[in-house]
Amino acid sequence: MVVVITGASKGIGRAIAEKFASAGAILCICARSAEQLLLAAAEITEKHQQSKVYTMAADLGNKAEALAFGKFILESAGRVDVLVNNAGSFLPGSVHAEDDGVLEKMINTNLYSAYHLTRVLLPGMMKASSGHIFNMCSIASLQAYSNGGSYSISKFALAGFSKNLREEMKPHNIKVTAVYPGAVYTDSWSGSGVDPNRIMAAADVAELVFTISKLSPQACVEELVLRPQLGDL
Repeated sequence: MVVVITGASKGIGRAIAEKFASAGAILCICARSAEQLLLAAAEITEKHQQSKVYTMAADLGNKAEALAFGKFILESAGRVDVLVNNAGSFLPGSVHAEDDGVLEKMINTNLYSAYHLTRVLLPGMMKASSGHIFNMCSIASLQAYSNGGSYSISKFALAGFSKNLREEMKPHNIKVTAVYPGAVYTDSWSGSGVDPNRIMAAADVAELVFTISKLSPQACVEELVLRPQLGDL
């Protein structure tokens, strides 16, 4: 099985990579930081020696780099069974007061990255008439909230992309799952004072993505919503 995971050097992406590697999957992963990416790959392969990991440092918010990563995947692994569009970033703000250019940055990173990479990989998946695409949306895709601003807008757009893509891919036997996690304890929460036990672990998301990818061809989890047991922060 060939699994592509973007934004895989840490957080949810890293946890998903670890989970698939434990099952012997071939991984193609990317992150913006080459140093962090290579460290993650080394740690994954040391722990899961049955897994092979291809890496390419890329900022998928840049269309040219997203297309280059797609080409790298096809040249390295030849096919894609599971694509996890996880790359993203968060800038808090409000529509009326956030800095000029924030919307463009959020759209580039949180929407266009998935759009452009998916378009490179779809022809091969459609030819094989199989595959599963996971788009890492957010609770912010479902409900507007204070200080969400352009981040929430971009995540609403990613949810819309997921819905449209799912309908298009049904005749090609390609599944599309939109994942809507609430607060997950990643580096962004470090030093925030939030108790790690109050919010979810990245491994929770990884476990569910892996399990959903193993369902029978005739079953598709279209949307997956996860929240901390005590609710959103």
